[in-house]
Amino acid sequence: MKIEINSKNYNVSEKLKDIIEKKVSKLDKYFNDDAVAKVNCKMEGLASKLELTVRSRGLFYRAEVTGDNMYENIDLALPKVERQIIKYGDKFFTRLKKDSLNKDYLFFDETPIFEKPEVVRKKSFELEPISVEDAEVFLETIDNNFYIFLNRETNRVNVLYKRNDGNLGLIEAIY
Repeated sequence: MKIEINSKNYNVSEKLKDIIEKKVSKLDKYFNDDAVAKVNCKMEGLASKLELTVRSRGLFYRAEVTGDNMYENIDLALPKVERQIIKYGDKFFTRLKKDSLNKDYLFFDETPIFEKPEVVRKKSFELEPISVEDAEVFLETIDNNFYIFLNRETNRVNVLYKRNDGNLGLIEAIY
């Protein structure tokens, strides 16, 4: 597995790099050699934030942890990624290493229990072309974290959402 460590507003020491590489490389158990793990370390205010993303054969696993220090953050992020691997492993087992889901887990003593969420509400609405600026206004007027709209400029379905850092994100559907 290739491991890439990046930082923003944070100085990653050689000791931390070594620890991250050692711990993330344990995930080799699940992935073939084509896997790439990206670790982003950054400071947000006084908090340390670590983002771990693993990509392999079209699979994508991601964990984001904010805490007091990066050493604790990596220890919290790895079980989150392994939980995703276990949860979706049966569905994508052909893309993982053979026999990697043999219940001999790295960060769990037994198989985690997963409750499958149900679709309990369905909504339909017409999309009228509006600008991103108008969508920002509508997002503020509704009690939700996202707003779906048809972008007047691109004629594509967009999702405007509130990010954890207080800013907004825009997703554009490409089809």
